[in-house]
Amino acid sequence: MLSRIFIKNYILIDELELELADGLNIITGETGAGKSILINAIDIAFGAKAGREVIKTGKDKALIEVTIVNKKQDLKEIFEEFGIDDEGGEIILSREITQTGSRSRVNGCLVNQEFMKRFRELFLDVHSQHQTYAFLQPRYHITLLDSYAKNTCGELLETYRSGFAHYKELVEKLEGLKNSADKTEEQIDFLKFQVNEIDEAQLSSSTEDEELNNELAVLENVEKLKDLTGSSYWTISGDDGAVLDALLQIKTNLSKASSMDSSLEETEGRLIDAIETLKDVSSSLREYSTSLDNDEERINAIQERLFLLDKLKRKYGGSLEKVMEQGEVLRKKLEGIEFSTQNIEELELEIQDLYKKLEDTAEEISKERKNYADVLSALIVEKLEKLELPKVRFEIHFDRCELNQSGCDKVEFLISTNISEGLKPLAKVASGGEISRVMLAIKTIFAQSDNIDTVIFDEIDTGISGKTSQSVADEVKELAKYMQVIMITHQAIIASKSDRHFYVKKTQDGQTSVDISVLTGDAKLKAIAELAGGEVTDESLKFARTLVN
Repeated sequence: MLSRIFIKNYILIDELELELADGLNIITGETGAGKSILINAIDIAFGAKAGREVIKTGKDKALIEVTIVNKKQDLKEIFEEFGIDDEGGEIILSREITQTGSRSRVNGCLVNQEFMKRFRELFLDVHSQHQTYAFLQPRYHITLLDSYAKNTCGELLETYRSGFAHYKELVEKLEGLKNSADKTEEQIDFLKFQVNEIDEAQLSSSTEDEELNNELAVLENVEKLKDLTGSSYWTISGDDGAVLDALLQIKTNLSKASSMDSSLEETEGRLIDAIETLKDVSSSLREYSTSLDNDEERINAIQERLFLLDKLKRKYGGSLEKVMEQGEVLRKKLEGIEFSTQNIEELELEIQDLYKKLEDTAEEISKERKNYADVLSALIVEKLEKLELPKVRFEIHFDRCELNQSGCDKVEFLISTNISEGLKPLAKVASGGEISRVMLAIKTIFAQSDNIDTVIFDEIDTGISGKTSQSVADEVKELAKYMQVIMITHQAIIASKSDRHFYVKKTQDGQTSVDISVLTGDAKLKAIAELAGGEVTDESLKFARTLVN
């Protein structure tokens, strides 16, 4: 249950702290006073959307903090999953809204929307006018029924949905394969031609063209290279006057000099190293020069190869690397087409088998739904009879439909509130009071089956009065024995049942502000009297006392 709420700089509230009761919490106030502010704040604390417009004018941020006393839920697993400290039975939930975004925390730990969605489902159910509209729409009825039956067929439904998602993937894959298989023979032949053209080139590497161009440059300049390297060799090691002979003579001279002055030994050593290096250079030049040969046949072969590589580059991407990449893409595309023609039949059989299993599971789910539909219908009728609809009939109607993620059922709630009228879709119930009672019946049944801690009703008593108000008051009070109820009401009879009564008042002293106070004793009597008679009089106060007592 929610034990405390703290609000700061939220819409028209400067700062507010309220203690909530374990039982029935009633909110009343004049029309337009802002009674929904408290409920909206709780809703936002539990993860509802909130923009910067909720920040009080002139302030940088708004803060909503809710203290929760956990009496029913085992939170060990979800707290461990999200790294939240479990501080016992009390949980601090806070939401800070700034000009640029918002942050949610649980026991001081930042949490994301996934956590808040799961956390909210355990603790809070808010019923608003918007949700009333949603509940009237047939597309939501199967979700409501499945929610009620989740303890029995919830796991089976999850298994079915997983299988149905896989079925959709296989169908999509089959369509893709069929599209590939529908390609013309001409298109397939062209793909084969492209793959063969690249494969037959037997590309050795992405730099083969550069290597061949280097080799060709050598072959086309053999004579010049022989002349340059040969003459260099003879200059170093040739006849008399060669560089090497001169250096050897210098070495002889230095050798004699170093015998007379040892400081020249280092210089002599460096000269000896230079002579050895020059001998290696000379040998390399001689080998290179003698290895050169005019090979016209090799030149022609290289030119032909380069012509082929240039052709492939022009067709498939501008470089050999791109040609090789494109070859792989085309090969996989061709393999995919060939695979599709061989495996379509196999995939079709797999899809047929899976569809049959899904049909069987959907039938099993449908059977369970129908069993629960009878139980739920009887419970709703029982509730509605207590809510002054003695001749009501309620039925959950099933139509078969094509398999979808929910199975094979199309579900719609039908109701008749008058003995002379047949069953009609819930969306066509004319009376606002009847709609309110149907919603109250559904919500009380679902709230108890969901085992949540707190349920909030935002003006569920619309369109009712008199004896019906008493019945609604009794039903809400009975529900409050099992869980905390927070309710906005305009009905004095309902307000008189409160365990805690909050009164909302708007003031316009220079600036608009909203104040929420807890009423007890005479103040509570006056508020109930005001609801009953429109104003506080001796007669309305007397009536209020009879309600409270």
